[in-house]
Amino acid sequence: MVSDSFFHRKCMARVSHVVEAAEQVNMVYLDELPSRQAQLVALRSTQEFDVLIVGGGATGSGCALDAVTRKLKTALVERDDFSSGTSSRSTKLIHGGVRYLQKAIMKLDYEQVNASFFLHNNNMITYQPHVLLGPFMWYVSSCFARWWQLPYYWAGIKIYDLVAGGQCLKSSYVLSKNKALELFPMLKKDKLVGAIVYYDGQHNDARMNLAIALTAARYGAAIANYTEVVHLLKRADPQTGKERVCGAHCRDVITGQEFDVRAKCVINATGPFTDALRKMDDQKNPNICQPSAGVHIVIPGYYSPDNMGLLDPATSDGRVIFFLPWERMTIAGTTDTPTEITQHPIPVEEDINFILTEVRNYLSPDVEVRRGDVLAAWSGIRPLVTDPNSKDTQSICRNHIVSISDSGLVTIAGGKWTTYRSMAEHTLDAAVKAHGLTADSSRTVGLMLEGAKDWSPTMYIRLVQDYGLEVEVAQHLASTYGGRAYEVAKIAHVTGKRWPIVGKRLVSEFPYIESEVLYAVKEYACTAIDVVARRTRLGFLNVQAAEEALPRIVELMARELKWSDQKKKEELAAAKRFLYYEMGYKVRSEQLTDSSEITLSPPEVDRYKKRFHKFDKENKGFITTVDVQRVLESISVQIDENTLHEILNEVDLNKNGQVELNEFLQLMSAVRKGQVSDNRLAMLMQTAEESLDQRGPVSVDRSGGGM
Repeated sequence: MVSDSFFHRKCMARVSHVVEAAEQVNMVYLDELPSRQAQLVALRSTQEFDVLIVGGGATGSGCALDAVTRKLKTALVERDDFSSGTSSRSTKLIHGGVRYLQKAIMKLDYEQVNASFFLHNNNMITYQPHVLLGPFMWYVSSCFARWWQLPYYWAGIKIYDLVAGGQCLKSSYVLSKNKALELFPMLKKDKLVGAIVYYDGQHNDARMNLAIALTAARYGAAIANYTEVVHLLKRADPQTGKERVCGAHCRDVITGQEFDVRAKCVINATGPFTDALRKMDDQKNPNICQPSAGVHIVIPGYYSPDNMGLLDPATSDGRVIFFLPWERMTIAGTTDTPTEITQHPIPVEEDINFILTEVRNYLSPDVEVRRGDVLAAWSGIRPLVTDPNSKDTQSICRNHIVSISDSGLVTIAGGKWTTYRSMAEHTLDAAVKAHGLTADSSRTVGLMLEGAKDWSPTMYIRLVQDYGLEVEVAQHLASTYGGRAYEVAKIAHVTGKRWPIVGKRLVSEFPYIESEVLYAVKEYACTAIDVVARRTRLGFLNVQAAEEALPRIVELMARELKWSDQKKKEELAAAKRFLYYEMGYKVRSEQLTDSSEITLSPPEVDRYKKRFHKFDKENKGFITTVDVQRVLESISVQIDENTLHEILNEVDLNKNGQVELNEFLQLMSAVRKGQVSDNRLAMLMQTAEESLDQRGPVSVDRSGGGM
């Protein structure tokens, strides 16, 4: 691992560099973010913007930041939330260039070589110093015809270091089999030859996206989420007579109000939806994007070491597999399959099982890879630039293109998270030239993003000492908000405990606190989904924990946004639908529903029936919250009624408010097969049974009887 002093030296050098870069911009930087309402007023009332960007993902937000720091009057609209699409559903790696380098080496593909070079030259860590940095292990096995890969890939990874130049965090190195197992003890031993360790960046993608957008807003860009383009505005060019795009007719999704936003130049940065806006400009425009779905799963943190990720660029079917630590969990992925474009992509069981199968190929037999350990799953649509007739999306490079239509619509398509800054620069260069805009050159190299200023590797200690936060919470706030963490800490609620003094958690096992919900509203969060999915990452980490936190999140947002009781119900329902479909809760719950065949042995059936009847004293054939509460009270365990309803609802397949014996046996059968894990009712009933058995029958004299 890299030492703290190494990180400190690197980060301080970067901060010094970005401060100098920021001073060169020489623009007003707003300490207080304008409200969303103020941003909408600016969009409606400004006579004409220089640039209107459509799309609030990484690329669109990057274009807004590049434009506004060139002193162009800049507007941005996004029909959903910032980073609601592909940009929040990535692998969370900043470079990702190694997978392209592997293709470059194996296929002698110049385009892939160029992509790998390009990624390193656009190192986001330079201007967001509180991004995580860490080692990744390149797995090399002894499969047939692969014995030569260790020296071959080592030579390739050295090229990766060479490309990085002065931005290289630390040189890669080769590990023997024994050393690799020491650092990654979960690995399967028999096929392992050795490993290569290289260094890359990792980030909270949704937070990074938001930081870019907020930085643009602080420099004066008018940005608004939940503002969709209804149609493009056009006018005749006085010189040529041809129609030219001159803005967009927009609708505020929250209120339904419609208005025009006029601009000299409109930039299409809508990711997978690129072709939809191009056809809004001209129905004859051909498709230039071929969407590809990438599914990722989240499994418990014990599947990988805290400080080491793993990657193999050559799986059983040629796709890249990786699993790496993220937010104290483990992300595993990914798939790469052609898909239909949708605003709400859903992970499917086939892809989840593919990833689990591949993970099993790398882990020791001692580690049982269970389907029930999948805590969340999501699908992101990659906007690949390709020939419309191409069927193989796996070999497509993620390079980008910038095109300008006959009517002047500028489109930026393709690309990758890591290259967003250079993509924005190329897009604005083309826009300035095509529309004759008066603008400075790009100023975003080394420009500090939201939170980078006032951050240091030890700032979390100040948060603990000055505010009385838990260490884990303080570390989370520092890594998420950077220097803005102090603002979140200042509004944190008093816990009423001796320690921590402030910082009430939304759920006990994650470091997200209630004041983050309040702060999220200041950062343009408009819905409960915005908070559970993007301002915090609960929905991406554990769907059940996210569902538990939802009522409190809705209550806190309702106070800030003045929601009615009906609005609160709608928000809660919408967020639950999001978790159920888009975050994999549906496929997780279907594991129980689909396992209707009870495969328990007769002794196991008898044992679980006995456990069930400890709760069903009246032999009704089902149990309710009243039955469970009665048993828990007898062993001095207190659980509030709402939580108990949630616990039973997870198992209540026919949703009739009770858990029948057959449903309970299905649950235990699924648990035994590994299809379901960490089920709260199963664990609760087992604990209660053990407590009752240990206590034994109450004697007559102790019960006060025997008179």
